[in-house]
Amino acid sequence: MTTMDRLRRTWLVLARRIRGSRVWHNALTRYAALALAAALIMIAALAPLTSVMVEGWSQRDIELRARLVFRSIRDQVAVGIAVKPEFDLVPFFDRLAEDERIQSLGFCTAQGQLRYATKLLPKAVTCQSVKRDKSDAFVTVADAGKRIHVSSFPITAGSSTGHLLVLHDLSYIDDRAREAQFYSVLALVGVAMGLGLLASAIVLGLMRAWARSIRSAILDAQAGSGQSASLKRSDFPISREVHAALAEMQFERRFAEGIHVEWSPKTLHRLLKDELPGAEVLVVSNREPYIHNHVDGAVKLQIPASGLVAALEPVMRACGGTWIAHGSGSADREAVDRHDRLRVPPASPAYTLRRIWLTDEEQDGYYYGLANEGLWPLCHIAFVRPVFRERDWAYYVMINERFADAIVEEAATDAPIVLVQDYHFALLPRMIRNRLPKATIITFWHIPWPNAETFSICPWRKEIVDGLLGSTILGFHTQFHCNNFLESADRFMESRIDREHASVTLGGHETLIRPYPISIEWPPAALADQAPVHECRDAVRQRFSLPADVRIAVGIERFDYTKGILDRIRAIDDLLTRQPTWCGKLVFIQAAAPTRSKLDSYSTLQAEAMQLAGEVNARHSRNGLQPIQLVIRHHEPSEVYELFRAADICIVSSLHDGMNLVAKEFVAARDDEQGILMLSSFAGASRELSEALIVNPYDTHGMAEALAVALGMPADEQRQRMRLMRDLVRQRNVYRWAAQMLLDAARLRRREQITVASATRAASAAE
Repeated sequence: MTTMDRLRRTWLVLARRIRGSRVWHNALTRYAALALAAALIMIAALAPLTSVMVEGWSQRDIELRARLVFRSIRDQVAVGIAVKPEFDLVPFFDRLAEDERIQSLGFCTAQGQLRYATKLLPKAVTCQSVKRDKSDAFVTVADAGKRIHVSSFPITAGSSTGHLLVLHDLSYIDDRAREAQFYSVLALVGVAMGLGLLASAIVLGLMRAWARSIRSAILDAQAGSGQSASLKRSDFPISREVHAALAEMQFERRFAEGIHVEWSPKTLHRLLKDELPGAEVLVVSNREPYIHNHVDGAVKLQIPASGLVAALEPVMRACGGTWIAHGSGSADREAVDRHDRLRVPPASPAYTLRRIWLTDEEQDGYYYGLANEGLWPLCHIAFVRPVFRERDWAYYVMINERFADAIVEEAATDAPIVLVQDYHFALLPRMIRNRLPKATIITFWHIPWPNAETFSICPWRKEIVDGLLGSTILGFHTQFHCNNFLESADRFMESRIDREHASVTLGGHETLIRPYPISIEWPPAALADQAPVHECRDAVRQRFSLPADVRIAVGIERFDYTKGILDRIRAIDDLLTRQPTWCGKLVFIQAAAPTRSKLDSYSTLQAEAMQLAGEVNARHSRNGLQPIQLVIRHHEPSEVYELFRAADICIVSSLHDGMNLVAKEFVAARDDEQGILMLSSFAGASRELSEALIVNPYDTHGMAEALAVALGMPADEQRQRMRLMRDLVRQRNVYRWAAQMLLDAARLRRREQITVASATRAASAAE
């Protein structure tokens, strides 16, 4: 069954469900239940509030009444306690207590003796149980299950002093509160029922109109036509939302199915055939997938250590088309034809590689200068100051123009699908848009995108954002980076930001901003020829002269300051210092490929790493075994996977990274379901591989503690963690990553075709 057949079946099922009245009955039932629940919650919340309000009002009323009583009798009481012999105030107090609210009165002497108390004064009320101060005081006491309000007023008459106590029975307040609560609940129930009936009538009318609109829209979509006339005529907002949802539904259905599809070159190829028949795919990147170099008098083919190449090369083998890249090898010119093209891979050609040539001066300005001294540190926020030079920018613009010209040359149609890769070509999407207006341009930014405040450092921030907004779709690894770009576009460009649909419209052209977490091929091609895990471990132990009981940790990447190589060496040092029993029993192998050695920050990093490794080895070597093994050279994929399979621990300690595919490659390499991945929380992969030991590379001691946990982790726990991570990498492989972008592209191309067809019909009708 094809994707279109499955979609038609979905439309029909949905249409039948909407036609059935049970759907609306259930919806109204749920609404009524929600309304009733809301009313009950409101009653439950307001009923206690009513009691509290009545209680407060009554308390203030009693205090006011007590003060009035005190002021009325103060002089008489003062005279009574001042005369000698003292006057008996009990009869006077008894007459006052005849008031229905006043329960009793009494007088406390300065020595704390209760005098002149009326007969109904509770035993719980004593001079010691009430507050006697220089000012009026009020307290509530309990007596035989009843609440008594006691007011205490100071009286001074010559040398005689004391406090007058006025007691009120609070039972009437409780009666008043219950009565007020009853009437308030009754009123709230009446209001809730009235509002519920009114809202139900409105919702019922809207749902009936909505049902008619949806039914018509689904039938139109099933027939392949555009927006239905009923939706166009309807003015209530929900109709517009329904149309937008229907427009997205086809993609969402495919995406949901894609989760359960075993994505492979075959399924990706079928996707292109079904959804983008006859589409031409062009890929543009700075790094080429195959490099020819002169080595010892012969031409040697090399696959670069690049996450971008590792991700895209399998996709191009599945899709075909043309890959346009900078020819950087010393023997690259000898390998191409007169049009600077060659078919690759050499053993089984599947697509065309077109090489673009740059002079050393152009390479210094465009690649080493603007791209890697400017944009790279700016986006990674790795505490290396970005450098921006006017001449570097000029070369950057010129090289982007050169690649745009090459794309036009290679395009066999006026509407190709162009996959623009990474920060080297921020201006390229706009240049392609100007030359090929019908092209579908998918740009993927492989590194992080900083917040707008950080990005404002760049002198050409507007030009870069404008260039990227020439894309049809602009992809990042994570939603966080998408949000940062939307913030930058909002701040620096006169554009319309639609945050609900994650798009930016500039000059009438809309660009979708989407997260596409990149991945690797499954299964990795380099894994096919690998020996069993125990043989890989034996080979690595023999190569590095390691005893059989030594635990092996590895780190594998380019020598880049964003990868946290120094930080992981410091963590090893911290562990061996705090737990010296691991000296001679733990070896860390750092395989690092030299890169961008023309830049001081990279050459300095390599020198610092060598010096630090020497210092750690001098401190912790035992029996001739050095804990840090630095291997600074290019490693072929087969060597990388052999190290992965031999390792007990793989450390990925990026200070800031878009994704970091090394983490996923290690997981893919471990078909024995053993080994521990230590993964930086600042790498995009940590959002997916949550079963790894997530660490903060800036916390040296924290990383050392995580290393100790990894070294002690039992095999069963390793298996559980690795099994979950392997399932995720298998399902979300690079073919699925490419499929997500291509499905988005297919949907947009069909939408554009419908729009053009509608405009053509309208023009014909007008004529």
